[in-house]
Amino acid sequence: MSTDSISADKQTSYGKVIKIIVFLITVSASIYHVYFGLTGVLEAFKMRGLHLAFLLPVSFLIYPLIKGKSSISTLIIDIMLFIVSFISILYLTVLDYERIINRMIYVDRLTSLDLLFGVILIVSILEATRRIVGNSMVIIAFIAIVYALFGNLLSGPFSHTGVSFERLIEQLAFTTEGIFGIPLAASATYIFLFVLFGVFLEKSGVGQFFIDFSYAAAGHYKGGPAKVSVIASALMGSIAGSSTANVTSTGAYTIPLMKRVGYKPAFAGGIEAAASTGGQILPPVMGAAAFILAEFVGIPFTSVIIAAVVPAILYFVGIWFSVHFQAVKMGLKGLPKEEMPKWRYVLKHIHLSLPIIVIVAALFYGYTPYLAALVAIASTIIVSLLRKSTRMSWRQIIMTLSAGAKSMIMIGVTCAAAGIIIGVFSLTGLGITFTSTVVGFAQGNLILVLIMVMLASIILGMGLPTSAAYIMVAAIAVPILVDLGINVLAAHLFALYFGVFSGITPPVAISSYAAAGIAGAKPMMTSLIAFKIAIPAFLIPYIFVFHNELLLQGEWLAIGVTIVTAVIGIMFLSVSLSGAFLKEINMIERLALLVVSISIISTNNFIILFCNAMIVAFITWRQVISMKNEAEQNNKGREEMIR
Repeated sequence: MSTDSISADKQTSYGKVIKIIVFLITVSASIYHVYFGLTGVLEAFKMRGLHLAFLLPVSFLIYPLIKGKSSISTLIIDIMLFIVSFISILYLTVLDYERIINRMIYVDRLTSLDLLFGVILIVSILEATRRIVGNSMVIIAFIAIVYALFGNLLSGPFSHTGVSFERLIEQLAFTTEGIFGIPLAASATYIFLFVLFGVFLEKSGVGQFFIDFSYAAAGHYKGGPAKVSVIASALMGSIAGSSTANVTSTGAYTIPLMKRVGYKPAFAGGIEAAASTGGQILPPVMGAAAFILAEFVGIPFTSVIIAAVVPAILYFVGIWFSVHFQAVKMGLKGLPKEEMPKWRYVLKHIHLSLPIIVIVAALFYGYTPYLAALVAIASTIIVSLLRKSTRMSWRQIIMTLSAGAKSMIMIGVTCAAAGIIIGVFSLTGLGITFTSTVVGFAQGNLILVLIMVMLASIILGMGLPTSAAYIMVAAIAVPILVDLGINVLAAHLFALYFGVFSGITPPVAISSYAAAGIAGAKPMMTSLIAFKIAIPAFLIPYIFVFHNELLLQGEWLAIGVTIVTAVIGIMFLSVSLSGAFLKEINMIERLALLVVSISIISTNNFIILFCNAMIVAFITWRQVISMKNEAEQNNKGREEMIR
């Protein structure tokens, strides 16, 4: 046997051993979080450290050093990083925990060994982040570190008094103001268990139930498969928390059907990407960033759910309008009834929706989010036992525990990396400097500041998980909005929404690229179409910034008026962009509706009333034209019959 074949055999055997190690660690990680969810979390630094100890080292065994390439040398590097990253966290949270925690009381300096393990931890996090999400976040973190060390050499407003190497390492690795800060706190408690809940739902057959329900509900309407995509993606996305995962799960069913009824591949992919993206802002579960938002704002997660529910529904209403008017323009029909699931079959599996009801009830009954997630996981397993087709075996439960922890690796590692950036902002005062600089540049113009924050959210979100993008914008840009008098929750939701939208915004649009792969379309074209479809939803964050009633804050009459006005604005922005209402409309009408629908975000009641009056006039005008055309067609029909 040749040396190459022996090497290949060894690599195969090493691969099997690594898979076993990964499996054991990921199952243990889930059991660890379930146990402490039941018994109560540990002290902050230790809980967050042990959480990272499960996720960071194993990332080096799952994500290769160089994508698509594997060799003994790269395997050795992966194993070395696995070992040193684990030892560094173990040193901080177990081996020398008491001295490290109490050193501030006795004003102890960090030892050389402390600094060594602190540096190892920081480098390990940055390397794991590079492997998982690419270079963009690593570059930002590296620039932040360089700025902390050498920013005192700058001149102008961005200069600071200086930070020593030891002080930087202490801030980032030995306090709860850096790596072990708020993002990792949310990851270690709420997020892990909710992600695990989502994986249990998927493995128990809830995902397929949502798809069948969506087909039965909307498949027969104009452009039916596109509307199925909107409903299924909303239901799946609210529990999955990942736009890309949502695209791949629902898109595998909806995209081929959309193509079959007449949608072009890029348009089918764009619809699925736009619909799947909204799942991260739809209660009850939402995405990981929503839990971090609750921590940042300092409010219960249920308050986030209440505030987010109307804007999230409006997002999907906007997508629905876009696909409906496009179907009108293209003359598309729905699916034949014989191709859709029967309601009788769908309702046989209605029991699979019970865990969603359980988690909502638990959250609003007063359970902590992690206890509510545990109750929901238990209910998912129990509900799955009611029918043989959905019953989860012990093996499936254990495999799901492993899959849940694997799904958390990207979130946990990127939260740690975001902590590095936040730690530098806190240490150098860069956040305050940035806020004052932007406000000065915009000269207090709120609209201009909002546009700048929107662009920052989208740009920072390109290629990053939503949670990482939101964390950076929350640290950098949200204080600007708060200083200008914007409601704190509205400011954070504004940043979150546009961080989510970055998944479909060119040029780097992860969700759109995933949908393009399924549709067999060009990624950039798919991304542009997804962006166009979602544009009406871009109004929503601006509306709730100026009208907090959309977040269910204020008098009920004002809330009702604001919601109706928002629906009208979104609907007719969709009409303008698609170029169709009852029939195709001309360019002058489209431009007029564009101006009117955007103007609805105004705080001036006269402008809002004028815009609504213009829309009523448009509807009346279009109805008259439609009736006139119908009468002409009827007259022609009679004349032909007489002849």
